[in-house]
Amino acid sequence: MFVDPITVAAAAPTPALNFALIQFDGMKSVRSDATNDYSLTTEHTPTKSGKRHYMQIKKRLLVVDPVSGGSSYQEASVSVTIFVPKYGFDSTAMAALYKALTDTIADADVTVTKFLQDQS
Repeated sequence: MFVDPITVAAAAPTPALNFALIQFDGMKSVRSDATNDYSLTTEHTPTKSGKRHYMQIKKRLLVVDPVSGGSSYQEASVSVTIFVPKYGFDSTAMAALYKALTDTIADADVTVTKFLQDQS
């Protein structure tokens, strides 16, 4: 189990985060940084052919609807799923594969911005 709370240093534009455990069942946890309206979910699911590891971060904001002018809470999320087959890949190999993905997303020819513009 991760430490409680998980503290994440500020990295502009994101403030420092302190994720306190609010739910845990052994294979799934939910943590909250209520001060900044972030939540973090982790889940580990055994499958027939390996194990699925999932992590999701959510951010909730009170925003103004550009059409109606009314305010409502909206929630955005980003998640990553890592599937590890039963054999052939250890945690070092999986960490390298994850790094290859994040390096690709960070590459100037790709970027998150271009990805969000439906480029592929």
